[in-house]
Amino acid sequence: MKNDTLAQMQLLYGNVLTPTGLIQEGVLAIAGEKIVYAGEAAGLPAELQQNNAQVLKHPDGYIIPGFIDIHVHGGNREDFMDSSKEVLDKITSFHSSQGTTAMLATTMTAPKADIDRVLHEVQNYRNQEMPYTRLEGVHLEGPFISPKWPGAQNPEHIVLANIEWLEEWVSTYPGLVRQVTLAPEREGALEAVKWLSSHGIVAALGHTDATYEEVEAAVEAGLSHGVHTFNAMTGLHHRKPGVVGAMLSDDRLSCEIIADGIHVHPAAMRILARVKPQDKLILITDAMSAAGMPDGEYTIGDLPVVVEDGIATLKSNRNSLAGSTLTMIKGFQLLVREVGLSLEQASLAASTNPARKIGIDDRTGSLEAGKLADALLLDHKLELQGVWIQGTRKH
Repeated sequence: MKNDTLAQMQLLYGNVLTPTGLIQEGVLAIAGEKIVYAGEAAGLPAELQQNNAQVLKHPDGYIIPGFIDIHVHGGNREDFMDSSKEVLDKITSFHSSQGTTAMLATTMTAPKADIDRVLHEVQNYRNQEMPYTRLEGVHLEGPFISPKWPGAQNPEHIVLANIEWLEEWVSTYPGLVRQVTLAPEREGALEAVKWLSSHGIVAALGHTDATYEEVEAAVEAGLSHGVHTFNAMTGLHHRKPGVVGAMLSDDRLSCEIIADGIHVHPAAMRILARVKPQDKLILITDAMSAAGMPDGEYTIGDLPVVVEDGIATLKSNRNSLAGSTLTMIKGFQLLVREVGLSLEQASLAASTNPARKIGIDDRTGSLEAGKLADALLLDHKLELQGVWIQGTRKH
C-alpha cells in the first residue's frame, strides 16, 4: 500500500456499499487506480489521511461498485459489429456516462468473417489504453443458436456449433472470448459446451428451443448460464418446464435479466429474483445502437430496427423486440423501485455477480482494498452523480 499512497488520495465520503453491507458514514479511499480502504470513516487509517487528498462529501449519497454489463451490443448510434477504434470509443464513452465501468462487447449471429473482424478490432482496442468503459472481452451471442428462436438475429447466418472455429478464435485471441451463447439442443452443441467449459469460457444458453431435459443434459456437460431470461426460449408449462423451468429450478444456472420493464414484466422479474439464489441473478442491458439516441430507424447487426417510445423492434416484424435502449443505471433503478430488490441485492446483480461470472471478480465488481477503483456515486434518489473507472473520475 505504501507505493499506492504516493499517489494523490481521493476520499469519497457517503454511504459505502461493501461486501459486508452498507456502511453509513463511510469512506472510499482511492490511490492511483486502486481502492486502498472501504469502510467506516472513523476507521480510516492515519496514513491515508493526507492533507493533499481530494475530498468529496456526499453524506446522503451512496457509493457503490461500478456496473458490469456482460451482454450489450452497442449504443450512441454504434454497433459492436461495426467495430473500429472510433466506434468502440463512442460506445464505451456513452455507457461509461451511465455507470458501466466494464463490459463485454457482444456480437450478433453473423458470417464468420464478420465475427473474426470484431475479435481483431476489440483485441487491438484492449491492447491500448481504453479511455472509457473497459472492454473485458467478447460475448459471442451466436451464431450457434436455434432457427426457431432467432429473435433479432439474422437466421441466414445461423450454423451448427463449430469447435474448429472456437479453437481458432481462442488460439488467435487468448483470453478474449469470455462467453458464448448457443442453443444446447442443436447438433454438436453438447460437445461445444464441454469444450468451452474446459477452456474457462462461460457456456450460455439462449435463442433456444430446448426441452427441460436437454437443458439439464447441457448443464451436466458444463453449461452454467442463461441469457435474457424469458426471452427467445421455450417457456414454463407445468408439464413441460422448458428452458425457463430449468433456469428457474436449477441453481447451477445463473440468469440474465433485461430490466427495462418491456422485455419482462416486473412481476416476472420478482419471481425470478425470489427463486434464484442472490448470486445467480445478473442485470444486463442487451442495448443496441439506439441506446442514448432519440426514436428513429437504426440497425442491429445487419437488420433494420425501428425505435418508438424507446422500444426497439425489427422493421420487418414489429412484434419482435430487437435488443433494448436500456442503460445499466436505469435497470438498476427499476430493480430497486419496481422489482423490490434492496440496494445490496441490486448491486450484486449489476456488479458483483457479472464480475464473478466472467472471472474478473479478483480485481473489480466490489469495493474492497486492492481492487480497481471502479465506483459510482448515487444521490438518495439513486440518480447517478459520479463515475470513477480505475481511479479516474470520468463523469
